[in-house]
Order: sequence, then C-alpha cells, then structure tokens
Amino acid sequence: MHKFFVDKKNISNNIALIRDDDVKHIYKVLRLKTGDDIIINNLNREEYLGKISEITKEYVKVILNEKLNKDNEPEVKVHLFQGIPKNSKMDYILQKCTEIGAYEFTPVVTKRVMLSEIKKKDRWQKIALEAAKQSQRTIIPNVNDVLNWESLLTELKKFSMVIVPYEEERFLGIKKLHRGKEYKDIALVIGPEGGFEREEIESLKQIGAKIVTLGHRILRTETAAGIASSFILYELSDMGGSYE
Repeated sequence: MHKFFVDKKNISNNIALIRDDDVKHIYKVLRLKTGDDIIINNLNREEYLGKISEITKEYVKVILNEKLNKDNEPEVKVHLFQGIPKNSKMDYILQKCTEIGAYEFTPVVTKRVMLSEIKKKDRWQKIALEAAKQSQRTIIPNVNDVLNWESLLTELKKFSMVIVPYEEERFLGIKKLHRGKEYKDIALVIGPEGGFEREEIESLKQIGAKIVTLGHRILRTETAAGIASSFILYELSDMGGSYE
C-alpha cells in the first residue's frame, strides 16, 4: 500500500489534504483513484489508514479511517556522516541507507573531497523523502548541512559510540564493539572515494572513534555506507529479525 507524508497542518477532523508534487504522482504515475486505500504519515511518527475521497490537480483529499499501531524504525539510530563522493553516488547512498534504516545524514568535506561535488541540500532531502516512502519508513531521515573536518570532530564528541570503517584496519570488527553495552545513537563515519588520509584517522582516534574493518576486501564508498549501516542494525537492532 502506498504511503504519503502529510504535514499536520494539512490534517483536520480526520481529513488529510495531500498537496504539491505528490498530487501529480498520485493520479499520473500511480494512477490511484477515489476509493483507493493509502497510508498517511503526519510527520510525527503517527500513521493512519486512509481512503481517497477526491482527486483534483491541486490536492488529494483522504478520509482517515483508522490509526495504525505501527512503527518501522529501528531502536538504534544510525547517524551517517558521509564523505561526499563524485557524481551521483551520494544520491545512491542516501537512497539505499534510507531503505536500510539510517536515522539521518550529514555530508562531510574531507581532504579527498572535491568541493564541486556538493549539491543542493534540497535535492538530497527529496531523495531521502522518496526512499522513505518506498521503504515504508515511519520518519523521513533528515539531511543536515555540509560539515568541514573540524566541525565534524566537534559534532562527533556528542556520541558515545563513533564507528569508522578503514581499509587498513585488520582486526577490530563491528560485532565486537557492542558486547555488554547498549547504544541508542551511533555515529557512522564513511570516507569518500580514495578513503581517509592517515592524519584524519589519527584525529578520529583522538576523540575516541573506533576504527573498524568491514572485511578483507576493499569496498567502494557507496558500498561501505550501506554495508556498515546494515552490520550495525543487524548486530544491535531489528535487521535480520528477532532472536526469539
């Protein structure tokens, strides 16, 4: 069933009004019609089963019939700090890591990042929105402003666990980090194409970051982001199902 995010200001008396780009998508692409059931999320982790009652070119009216007791978010929040890659690879990272369950994204400028690759934040946020709809997320992951290296180090000090995959690490893996401890917010720092400079790794170690291996094979940055997010949510949260 299709899901749409609607601001609470457009919901009143059990009626939701879908506006803007979603309207054309509903009647031109999805070809939904009056009487069809959809899910409405009010951007506050509340979802409702709704039925389309009217479709115009300006809005789609939805009657909300039932509040759903459902939350598709993992217990552990993965905050992905991503060194900005070339071309459209950041788009891919945002899309796939939203599907996997990352909580938020922060693009980062490292020594090996080309400043010309920084795109408009609005574009990146829209990609996260579309991926959240497709993957039935309960929230839309936020895309934060771009950080430089010094600002990144300051921001990472707020987290009790900072994980940094690095191709020269050979022994410490993600599965060993959490033994005997519980974490609700984890910072995951992924390098851009070409990886981190050694002095960047040293500065991350100085603030207590855990430098880990993702295995013996060298992964592309867009692969590493998804794999590391999956490892964390598999070991610490709901990915992979229940142990029971």
